Amino acid sequence: MRATILAAVLLATTAHFDAALGQAPPAAAAEQYSTSTTDIGTLLDDPAAHAIVDKHLPGVLSGDQIDMARSLTLKAIQQYDPDRITDKALADIDADFAKMPKKR
Repeated sequence: MRATILAAVLLATTAHFDAALGQAPPAAAAEQYSTSTTDIGTLLDDPAAHAIVDKHLPGVLSGDQIDMARSLTLKAIQQYDPDRITDKALADIDADFAKMPKKR
């Protein structure tokens, strides 16, 4: 299923990809992580954030091609696998992110 998500991301048109990036800027300094604003690359690089995502969406960040989606957010890739990346899962991830210290 991870391959399906990543394949769909890769097949997105340039305009769609740019729109997704425009809606999801990287996390700013001293901000809380969010599934709708923090890019996947940031989550991959932070072991605590990675563990939270794995808790709620096991394996989503572990795919062989996940690096190709580093600039997207979890919310942006939700459309490619809405049965797995549910609004509830994203809300649960955001709730756990809120418990983390703010990032500088």
